[in-house]
Formats: sequence, C-alpha cells, structure tokens
Amino acid sequence: MHKQAKLIVAVVFAGFASVYVAAGAPSALAVFAVQVLFALRRRWWLVPVQAVLAYGSVLVFGSSVGILGFVGGSLLLTPLWPFALAVVASAALLGPPDPVISMVLVSLVVYGLTRMIDRIDEVNAARLSLAVTAAAEERLRITAELSEGLGRALSTIAESARTGTPDVETARRSLAEARAAAASYRAMSLAPEITTARAMLTAAGVAVDVRVSHAEPLGPAGALLAAVLREAVTDVVRRSTATVCRIETFTEGAAVWLRVSDDGARTAGDENLGDLPEQIEKAGGTLTVGLTRDARMTVETTLPVTRPPVQPARDSASAIALLTAVLVGFSVKALLAAGSLWPAALLAVIVVMQVRSVEGRHPVALSIMGVLTFAPLPLFGQAWLGVAGFLAGPILLAFPWAVALPLVAAIVGVVAVSGVLLALPVPLTVNYAISTVVSGLVVYGLLSLARMARELRESRDGPARAAVVEERLRAARDLHDLLGHTLAAILLKCELARRLDAERARKELQDVLTMTERAMEDLRTVSGRHGELSLTAEAESARALLSTAGVEVELDLGHDALGRDVETTLGVVLREAVTNVLRHSSARRCVITTSVRDGIVRLSVRNDGVRSAKGRHGSAGIGNLTTRLAALDGRLDVTHEDGWFELTAEAPTLTWAPVPSRPSRSRRS
Repeated sequence: MHKQAKLIVAVVFAGFASVYVAAGAPSALAVFAVQVLFALRRRWWLVPVQAVLAYGSVLVFGSSVGILGFVGGSLLLTPLWPFALAVVASAALLGPPDPVISMVLVSLVVYGLTRMIDRIDEVNAARLSLAVTAAAEERLRITAELSEGLGRALSTIAESARTGTPDVETARRSLAEARAAAASYRAMSLAPEITTARAMLTAAGVAVDVRVSHAEPLGPAGALLAAVLREAVTDVVRRSTATVCRIETFTEGAAVWLRVSDDGARTAGDENLGDLPEQIEKAGGTLTVGLTRDARMTVETTLPVTRPPVQPARDSASAIALLTAVLVGFSVKALLAAGSLWPAALLAVIVVMQVRSVEGRHPVALSIMGVLTFAPLPLFGQAWLGVAGFLAGPILLAFPWAVALPLVAAIVGVVAVSGVLLALPVPLTVNYAISTVVSGLVVYGLLSLARMARELRESRDGPARAAVVEERLRAARDLHDLLGHTLAAILLKCELARRLDAERARKELQDVLTMTERAMEDLRTVSGRHGELSLTAEAESARALLSTAGVEVELDLGHDALGRDVETTLGVVLREAVTNVLRHSSARRCVITTSVRDGIVRLSVRNDGVRSAKGRHGSAGIGNLTTRLAALDGRLDVTHEDGWFELTAEAPTLTWAPVPSRPSRSRRS
C-alpha cells in the first residue's frame, strides 16, 4: 500500500510537470525530479536546489510562474513554511493572476499529497506498538480487577486458616468469582468456543469445516453466540448421525451471524436449545432452526454487535478540505477566463457535488456532473474547457481502471475536439487536454491517499483489538485452568476442616495455607507474570487432593527431561483433569501416567465413575487445553468407555528450554 501511495504521488507530480513541459519549459522535468526526491527523502538542501531550478526556468526561459508552486509546496513541509508566502508574493510580481492561482494550487497539492504519504508511514509504523500497548493496558486492568477481589479474598482465607477457623463462604465466593471472571473474559470472543467445538466434533468422528470471518471482540453478543454454538455442536454429537459439520461466522452491517450446519438430517423439532431463542430475541437477534434444500440441518443466529464509536476520520476530513480549496481555486481560474460571474452558480453546484460524492459510485451525481461539464460549453466556450477535469477525478475514483481509463480518455477527447471547434491554437488545446488529466489525477490522488490512510488506521486498530482479545482469553484460560483448580482445592479443604476435630482440622488448614500461597502465585500468573509448573509436583498435589476426596490414585510417572513450556502446559492439563474428576464424576479410582516415546511425552488421566459424557467435550477447560497444546504442536484426546473416562495429552518433549530432569515414580495410594 505504501508503494502504491508513492506511485500515485509521483504520477500527480509528473502530471503537473507535463503541463509546463508542453508549454515549452523542459526544465520542469528537473524540478519534478527534485520534488519526487524531496517527497521521499526530505533532505533540506533539495529545497534551495529546487528554488534555483524553478526561478531559473521562470526568469531565464520565461516559464509560467505556476512552476514555483513546487517550491512553495516543499517549503510548507519544512519549518521554513512562512517563506512560502514570499514565493507567492514573488509569483504575483512576476506573472498575471491566472498562473499565480495555479502556483498556489500546485503548492497546496504538493503539500497535501506529501503529508498523506507521511501519515500513511506514521500509521503503518504505529501498528505493532499500538497492539503491544493495548495488550499491556488490558493486562494492567485485569491485574487491578483481580487483585481487588480475589487477592483480598485469598488474604482473608489465609488469615482464617492461621486462626484455626476455616472460611468456607469466602472460599466458595472466590471460586464463583474466578469462574464468573473467566466466563466474562471468554464471552468477548468466539474463538475459544470454536476451538472447543472443533475438538469435540473431531473426537466424535465428525469432519469439521470452520469458516470464520467476523471481527472481535464481539462484546455481549459473544456470550450468546458461544452458548448457541455449544448447544448446537453438543446436539450434533449427541445424535451421532452427522459425518460433516460446518461452522460459519460473518458480519453484515451492524450484525454478526453464526451458522452451524450438518448432514445428520432429521426434523427441526428435535433441536434442544433450551431458552436460548428467548434470550436471543431479548437481545434483538434471531435464531432459526431448519433443513436446507440440500438436506442439511442448520442452526442460524444473528445478533447486533456493539462496536466502539467510530472516531472522526481526520485524514479524510483534511483531504476533503484540501480538495475543496483546490476545486475553488480551479473555479476562480475558470471565472477569470470567462471574465464574468455568471458561471459561478454552476461551478458551485459542481464543487458541492464533488465534495459530497467522494465515496462510492453515485451514478446519478456523476450523470448530473457530466451534463454540467459539457452542456455549458456552447455558452461559455473556452472558459469552460477546464471544468472537464472536475469530472475525470470522480470517474477515476468510482470505477475500475478498465472502465475508468476509457471514460477519462473520452473526456479528454471531447476537450480536444471542443478546442478544435473553438479554433483554439494547437498548443493551447493540448494544454487544456493535459490539464483535464492532471485535474482528475489531483482529485483521485488526494482522496485515494486519504482512503489508504483510513484503511491503514482501521487495520492498525485490528491488531490492537486482537491483542486485547488474546490477553482476555489468556487470562480466562489461566483463571480456569490454574486459579480455578487451586480455589476448588481450597474450598474442599476448608469444608473438610470444618467437619473434622481440631487436631485433624489443623493439618487440613495447614494445607489451605500452602494452597493459598500457590493461589497467590497463580493470581500473579493470571495477571501476566510468567509462571512455571512442575509436572511431578502437580502429580503429587493431584494425588493428595484426590486421596482427600476418597479417590484411590495410581501414579506412574515415566517422563524425564521436558521443556519448560511443555512441563508447565502438562501441569495445567493435569490440574484440569483432576478438577474434572472431582466435578464431573463419582470416581473411586484414578490412574495418572506419563511416558515418553520418539520424542513425544504422553500424559494420561483415567478415572471411573463417569456420570455422563454430555458436556465433557464442550467444557471451557477442554477448549483451553486444546489451545495450549496446539501452541506446542501437541494434541488432546478424550474418550469414555465402559464407565471410564480418559484424557490424554501429547506434546514434543523439548519445546523451548528444558528443565532439570526428575526421576520417574510409580506408586499407589
């Protein structure tokens, strides 16, 4: 895009130079070359060189003073911009009013186009830094939010454990707050739910086709769409008749669409979406379920999306203001040529229509401008020939090049024929034809560069929004996988201590103190500080926690040296697996094993007492773990058979730096 912008500017400058070359001033080529160099390099010494060339062309070769506009435009781009007024004054002394106006217009266009290139450079350079800043600000916001609530609650729990009084209510409230915070962070994005859905369908043997084209964050709509996706995919798996499932998202205007379709055709009446249709309707959206013509069951949801208010487009406003000034200047030149104010009304209409029709095709406006461009020619004659350039610019903006170039060529042809019919000298007719092209290029250049700057600014905001979403999703994963597990363990220990005698309760409360310290460390990890977990230590902690809950644990660790990221990720997987054992089953036995083969470490957690397979695949934890392992080129599998549930995670052993090796252990408790 930057190269395209420079090309546009060079073409417009070349167009200006061609006018003076056609008028018999070949030195304009040297002035043009210096102007292009100055626009690209911005070396101060190029300005005096350009001034010598331009004034030499006027004083020695008798060129039009309009060529001094290059010097004036260059000065406007430097701290010496007040000297541009001196150039205007010198032009007024050396030439008549018409070329002086041309000189001012050239200065404005040179300044405007060069500043647009600068703006595009600035916006492009700011993209990465803006994304980093946005993520850092979001991390600070999350840190303050969690420290205020959960940090204070953990301190309260620790203090109560020291005094021998288990604070069950605070532990329960902290766990609920952590889960609610994780859900709220996840709700801003559909990405975690789509990841979970993909894993869920793949595990069920259903081929998945995901086509995502919506912009995030989605705001409140994200939570509802995630719920619809979760229910729709769960239903696909429950039916066990589909072989292919397609998940599509896209935006249309101020609405976001979600479509889930599969080939497991049946009647729509079986769809189990609970109260989601009512929730969607209350949010101003629609939810439909039905069979398509190709016999695919489809769940389609649309919801309005609340976006941040659009900031005024400063680049577009500046370009339009500059364009207005240029159009007014050209109009003044036309009035001077006509020697009358009668054309002023028509020129005013054309200028207003130009300014109001800078975006889009506007065929009616273009048709009216076409009539106003050519119909007055018999009345105003030569004075009206310069107006044709007003029509060339909008055509270049409105149509593809394959259409626009022939239309502009036709306009130039009409101008040339009109010059012949008006019996104008050939050089003057050529000048009008070239001026028509140049005027069109000026309009096209100013507005095209403004549009590029706006598009870059919007694309710059995109990475920043993505960074914020990613930071929220990271916090949600850590809240759920790390802190959620620890808080659940604290709650279990507090409830157990409340039921035991003082001597046995003291041991449980000591465990609560240890877990509270670990929860504080987890909270720092959630807040963005790098944390590491030991898989062996997590396995020992899991054995102790499950044993406390009355679950027999068989522990067999066969891994050796692992990369830090791998060990931390598998530690998180183990935490989530143990949490699921306690929450989603009535397990009496759990087997935790690790093994290494061909550079791949495998963690397996198996437990009996499975209540129901429904909802296990689609849980937030499974989606989080799938995302974490995918980042390490790993994978996650879940199976359930004969009342047993097994979660298996695999990853390369030495992703990133290794941690010290640990001896394998095999024990039963």
